[in-house]
Amino acid sequence: MNKAKKARILIAIVCISLIQGLQYCVSPVLGEIQTMYPKASSTMIQLLVTVPSLPSMVMAVISGWLVVKISKKKLLLAGCFIAGVAGVLPFLSNSFGMLFFSRAFYGVGLGIALVMNTSVVAEFFEGQERVAAMGIQSAAIGASLILVNAAGGFLGRIGFRYSCLLNVAGFLSMALIFVCLPDTGKVKISGENKITLNRAVVRLSVFMLLETLFVSAYTTNIAMHVSQNLTTDSGVSGTLSGIFSASQLIIGLMLGLVVKTAKQYTLPMAMYFLGVGGILIVLFPQSFLLLGIGSMFCGLSQGIFVPQASVELTGSVPPASVTIATAVFSCMMNFGQLVSPVVLNVSSRLAFGEESTGHAFTMMIVAAVITATIMAVIWSRLGGQHQK
Repeated sequence: MNKAKKARILIAIVCISLIQGLQYCVSPVLGEIQTMYPKASSTMIQLLVTVPSLPSMVMAVISGWLVVKISKKKLLLAGCFIAGVAGVLPFLSNSFGMLFFSRAFYGVGLGIALVMNTSVVAEFFEGQERVAAMGIQSAAIGASLILVNAAGGFLGRIGFRYSCLLNVAGFLSMALIFVCLPDTGKVKISGENKITLNRAVVRLSVFMLLETLFVSAYTTNIAMHVSQNLTTDSGVSGTLSGIFSASQLIIGLMLGLVVKTAKQYTLPMAMYFLGVGGILIVLFPQSFLLLGIGSMFCGLSQGIFVPQASVELTGSVPPASVTIATAVFSCMMNFGQLVSPVVLNVSSRLAFGEESTGHAFTMMIVAAVITATIMAVIWSRLGGQHQK
């Protein structure tokens, strides 16, 4: 494959990643939404960020099987169109019901993007090129999150609904994918290249669920945490979310070096980073500097964990199984996002007697450190076989 073709494919991967980043367009304006709809509970407000995960799980599984009937390119074009339409809908109505529905509908397009992004990388890249491409994918998600959070926070000053206009970018992604991504047709199944899953898929998917559940504490709580402790200016929470995304971008571009250094402990290290970030956020809620450093560590966690887990996942199954394995992986990731507000709020209420953003972050810290330790033990025992 020549350099020009690789470049076009990477552009398509960046466009798919943009759909994933646009999921968080409402994250920096959750404080404004809570003010606009005071009758809605804090959990319902937080679910606006994570509710796309439910239909996304369903669509991920459907997409995993559809690739034997429809090409990945056609599925992606449909997903981008759905994401664009669903994302813009809240701008047309003041109804909280419409806002919630549109966020759920967005999950249909998101589910396709989540599965196909990793599948496209696995189809066109091998070995260290695959690690680098996964890193670029993660960096692209980080870049889109920077733009989405910064622009969303800025537009939120006018009115939270204006942040939804960012989803027009879904149509731009559709156009670029149409131009740049080769159509390789339907996935063909043979005796040696059949659909099968293994223990590595289960193991990686379970830990991906936990990573996403914990890191979602940041995306669903940081805006309200800042408004309660530092300032009500949505631009500040947008900046912190931008730091989270920027660190994800930078570490994604350095993923190959990180993996060479940390080796089998790459994923446990990423989980520990989440605990470090949470500690800073809890202990220094009125310091923008330390909140920023905490945001950076949370972003490093996601920027390392997701692409490296994806590399290990795609390397553990035959080519025909990559899409369905990614679908299982994505379902667990989306389930973690979906239940994160409920799990963390309920657990903080049981542990502390009340719900608060600080308590949610505290529960995240404890759970992340325990999980990282368990992972370090498991990956140490697996050693060089941790990808199988």
